Amino acid sequence: MLQETQDREEIIERVAALDIGKAELVCCVRVPDEGRAGRRLQEVATYSTMTRSLLGLPGRLRCLGVTRVVMEATSDYWKPVCCVLEAAGLETWLASARDVKHLPGRPKTDKLDAVWLCKVAERQMIRPSFVPPPQIRRLRDVTRYRIDLVGVRTAEKQRAEKLLEDACIKLSVVASDIFGISGRAMMAALIAGGTRPEGVGTAGPHPDARQDQRAGGSVHRPLHRSPRLPAGQDAGPCRCT
Repeated sequence: MLQETQDREEIIERVAALDIGKAELVCCVRVPDEGRAGRRLQEVATYSTMTRSLLGLPGRLRCLGVTRVVMEATSDYWKPVCCVLEAAGLETWLASARDVKHLPGRPKTDKLDAVWLCKVAERQMIRPSFVPPPQIRRLRDVTRYRIDLVGVRTAEKQRAEKLLEDACIKLSVVASDIFGISGRAMMAALIAGGTRPEGVGTAGPHPDARQDQRAGGSVHRPLHRSPRLPAGQDAGPCRCT
């Protein structure tokens, strides 16, 4: 025997979906039909991704009473659109491309794709991705840019070491870090035309000078360094005459 349940189909009444490309975006808006119960009305429009056109999009969505805007994370094209909609006070959902890809029935054209995404969004069949606040986004851009710069620096260091190896200059054998103080000084001596091993090998600062530099003292190179004696052995009386 069939019984009536209390379950109701949860549908977002006024929702919009954006299919964003590089030069333009397709916006589909679905709202209820006030004249016929259970019917839906939809509007599909194409907007340019230039600033002037984007600034007019929030006004149209507010005029239609849209409460949620859903877009797919497509490359970096979604970022300016999301910022404009957030500044206008609209609830913006960023759908992961991986989650949207596994939903069946997705069409191929941009216009039908926007309509399909809007229908999926109004039935709450997708979940939003985490989008941090604007302050965190700016900080994340800086940290990611620093990671990229560090990667480029590492690649250039490896390229320089490979170039030295191709020239049969075993600088990495005698220096633990060829881009340290001593390594840079030896490479500078090579660039200046130095070919004698004793001249290139002594181009770096003395170890004691590096320690003084780290300690904040003046950098100097000692003129004479006493030889080290084994532990427990006395240097004996001075025989200077």
